[in-house]
Amino acid sequence: QVQLVESGGGLVQTGGSLRLSCAASGSVFSLNTMGWYRQAPGKERELVATIHAGGTTRLSDSVKGRFTISRDSAKYTVYLQMNSLTPEDTAVYYCNYHASWRDYWGQGTQVTVSS
Repeated sequence: QVQLVESGGGLVQTGGSLRLSCAASGSVFSLNTMGWYRQAPGKERELVATIHAGGTTRLSDSVKGRFTISRDSAKYTVYLQMNSLTPEDTAVYYCNYHASWRDYWGQGTQVTVSS
């Protein structure tokens, strides 16, 4: 089993920044891919960013140039630095841990961007 604990969400004005953190514990391995997804009201969950063990990152087109994903493999923690936030970024953000046998999800953290 893998447990994911997210933190860092909140309310911010347009143009502001937030940093999300996700700490993994349990049957975790530093070589697994971790990432962030988000789900806005009435919409499907979508990929925001992923980071592989070697440091390769993937970001959705909607956040490129504004968001950065990073990880501290020694701490099994992944971060999402979000800059230049807009109301369209408002959503519940979920941490993801991709194990070989299944995906694990955090409980979600709310990010609200006011106009």
